[in-house]
Amino acid sequence: MADDDLEMRRTREFDGYVESILIRDAPNHPQYPCGWKYRLHFGTLDGETIVRFDNAHETSKGHERHTGDEVEIIDFPGMADLYRRFVREVNEYR
Repeated sequence: MADDDLEMRRTREFDGYVESILIRDAPNHPQYPCGWKYRLHFGTLDGETIVRFDNAHETSKGHERHTGDEVEIIDFPGMADLYRRFVREVNEYR
């Protein structure tokens, strides 16, 4: 990662839940054509996923939204809009 690349990494636990966020600028990376590597996760401390957005398999599957055992392929609206959606869905759950 170059000195001018952007990365945000945060994990916090509260009220029996965990929120883990990784957003990394990935310009010109063949595995992340959107220009970002990201994982936005909200779940329980015992490992249950409530909602997670990620692009771990972007070139083969696309952008994914996970809820429990379900996986939905979603359109990528841009990093800022996806982050706002994540925050909204977490707040709606809580």
